[in-house]
Amino acid sequence: MKAFIQALIMALTACVFTGCATEYHVATTGLDSNPGTRSKPFKTISAAAAKAQPGDTITVHEGVYRERINPPRGGTSDKKRIVYRAAKSEKVVIKGSEIVKGWKKVQDNTWKVTIPNSFFGDFNPYSDLISGDWFFPLDRKHHTGAVYLNGHWLAEAAKHNDVLKPVGKEPLWFAKVDDTNTTIWAQYEVVNPNNEFVEINARQTVFYPEKSGINYITVRGFTMEQAATSWAPPTAEQIGLIGTHWSKGWIIENNTIRYSVCTGIALGKHGDEFDNTSQDSAEGYVETIKRALERGWSKENIGRHLVRNNHIYYCEQAGIVGSMGAVFSMITSNEIHDIHVRHLFTGCEQAGIKIHGAIDTIISDNHVYRTWRGIWLDWMAQGARVTGNLLHDNQATQDLFVEVNHGPFLIDHNFFLSGNVLNDISHGGAYAHNLFGGRVIAWPNKRTTPYHKAHSTQVAGMHDLPGGDNRFYNNIFVSPDKPVPWPDRIPDRLDNQHYFGLATYDAANLPLYMAGNVFLHQAEPSKHEKNPLVQSKFDPQLKLVEKPDGWYLQIEINKTWPHHKRPLVTTEMLGKAKIPDLPYEQPDGTPYRLDTDYFGNKRNTRNPSPGPFELDNGGKLVLKVWPKPSKK
Repeated sequence: MKAFIQALIMALTACVFTGCATEYHVATTGLDSNPGTRSKPFKTISAAAAKAQPGDTITVHEGVYRERINPPRGGTSDKKRIVYRAAKSEKVVIKGSEIVKGWKKVQDNTWKVTIPNSFFGDFNPYSDLISGDWFFPLDRKHHTGAVYLNGHWLAEAAKHNDVLKPVGKEPLWFAKVDDTNTTIWAQYEVVNPNNEFVEINARQTVFYPEKSGINYITVRGFTMEQAATSWAPPTAEQIGLIGTHWSKGWIIENNTIRYSVCTGIALGKHGDEFDNTSQDSAEGYVETIKRALERGWSKENIGRHLVRNNHIYYCEQAGIVGSMGAVFSMITSNEIHDIHVRHLFTGCEQAGIKIHGAIDTIISDNHVYRTWRGIWLDWMAQGARVTGNLLHDNQATQDLFVEVNHGPFLIDHNFFLSGNVLNDISHGGAYAHNLFGGRVIAWPNKRTTPYHKAHSTQVAGMHDLPGGDNRFYNNIFVSPDKPVPWPDRIPDRLDNQHYFGLATYDAANLPLYMAGNVFLHQAEPSKHEKNPLVQSKFDPQLKLVEKPDGWYLQIEINKTWPHHKRPLVTTEMLGKAKIPDLPYEQPDGTPYRLDTDYFGNKRNTRNPSPGPFELDNGGKLVLKVWPKPSKK
């Protein structure tokens, strides 16, 4: 008994000095007047959020929750975070939409419903226009509203008359808002919408703090969907279906995130009176960076997020976006697809992953496909690493776009399998052990952009981009049988030319460093590589196949590849990026040594194989590349 009393006293003392963690429960059968216990749960997640303190956990039980979670506070450290989680093995869905009944038939397949504006409160998505820097509406208006039939969205019509016509490629909706009511017309082919499940957007976001600096939050295991998100340019507050709002230390993991009018996850900047006033200019973004530094942009205050194991799709701007707010973060093991596939509008921010200021940010082991661009690192990707990713079937321009960065950044062990795989308007990049299955284009740029002190947001200087100062080691380049067009505007000297391999770098102004690369089909080496392995007649028969348990790569390997001498890629052999005069090293300052392959298997460090995986012999291989198998 004495020992029990002593233990109880110690536990109570610990609670007094450190605070005892509380678990709050939320269930659709609960009441917000309840204490939030397992037997008397809250009804809404927001009620639990209002109570939760650092170290507490909010467990949400099965059901659909139609609310916007605006956490009033976060945790105080990684060990004392506030955790929002779905109960184990229970399906929890949080929606930014509401169910709508009372549809009346207008004609043919067109129906309408009239809703009082009070239904929406202080935010009406059907009067909220999508706009902002680098947004191009294609000569029409776009709203953040949406209509969903049995879970899938309809497309907004450009004009009211369009929704009165027969159903075309996909069903349409159109809305008008007056001083009192919102009227929505929608096409429902064959079905009566009153007998179906029809929802409309009612909230701008699902999980997003109104205040910045809400730190150390975990969001785990939810399905979050149907949000009226706004355009998220790098020069304005970036509000996603879920977003971190200029904070640090979030963990967003094991969620399904879908049906966001613009962006899924936003790791973005704060908002201020200068939002969307940059007039689409590089100079305007430079001023945005200066203001961000004044608002605490540093490793101590911003970033360090972990975004992992999420399934993100049906977002019309980006799966993950972040301007400066994603510094020192890790984005890993996410499946991202069907991003900007409807092309209702356009602009300069559409990608599976679009990051401005990816300083010491690691993007690893993601599967990105059927997007407009795959991964887009725009400005200040210093210390970034893109490793072990699978990218394919990205529709238009490229799997990887590195824009106006000075390095050092590392791109290694990736499968780039779309028709256009690399658009390089940067220098200071190191590319090692990748498989490039399409076109590579590089050219200089006159924009003057920042570079930084090592592992810091502090600006060290500004420089233009003369082109070059890249490293290419131990990659495989393949030209596809049917090259796809490059739709973006590119310099005249590149028009109507196919660039497969590294010949595009022959005109670079700064030195280049290349060795150990393999060039197949029409892929051409650069004049800067002394001893490339060129096999113009060898067809590796590349093919990516989806099976019930994942994605498999079929490839034929020439038995001579492993015997061609190649260097082991390390920090020492990569040297320093010229403009910032900094080495290629990990975010913690330790050196790189690329001695494991895409699957985590050990490489032959005396003579590593080319491409993402280590080879023993030649011949045909079938490799499961997603989900990535456990290492041997």
